[in-house]
Amino acid sequence: MFTGLIQAIGRIQAVEARGGDVRLRIACGGLSLEGVSEGDSIAVSGVCLTALDLDAAGFAADVSVETLEHTTLGACRAGDGVNLERSLTLATPLGGHFVSGHVDGVGTVRSISNEARSQRWVFEIPAALRGFVASKGSIAVNGVSLTVNELYPEGFGVNLIPHTLENTTFGTLATGAAVNIEVDLLARYVERLLQVR
Repeated sequence: MFTGLIQAIGRIQAVEARGGDVRLRIACGGLSLEGVSEGDSIAVSGVCLTALDLDAAGFAADVSVETLEHTTLGACRAGDGVNLERSLTLATPLGGHFVSGHVDGVGTVRSISNEARSQRWVFEIPAALRGFVASKGSIAVNGVSLTVNELYPEGFGVNLIPHTLENTTFGTLATGAAVNIEVDLLARYVERLLQVR
């Protein structure tokens, strides 16, 4: 589990094909790996991955075919920036919202406009996810916990403050960019309960 509060911007160092799937090597930037053990979870742009081959500068992670096909990691290249967050502990402040790192789908940045010192971003998301998004509810985009400001027929809008733009990979994205979307955990389970009843 994660909170959606990004702790560092890392960088993909290598993408190695391995028998149909991929092993990534990720440089951690400012993320401390102190206390992280082999097999622990780290969210990489919102995707929960298992940390392997740790050293002081970074870690490796195996990425399955399922993950490659249903997240933006399938298109990542060496040099790409990624949002990083270590899994939460009982001592972690819960400043964002509960994020599982299980991406529900890939969305697209539709527009970016300035609004005072912040920016208004609009995302288009797959039709199957639209019913899970609520105005003033929480959503994770590339692993970042955000508040939904408004709903549109094909997606939603959020406001990004300067801190978010400077401390996540949002500052490097442009209109048309693909992003990982994780809907609120509670909405997912409510939908499932309604289905089985």
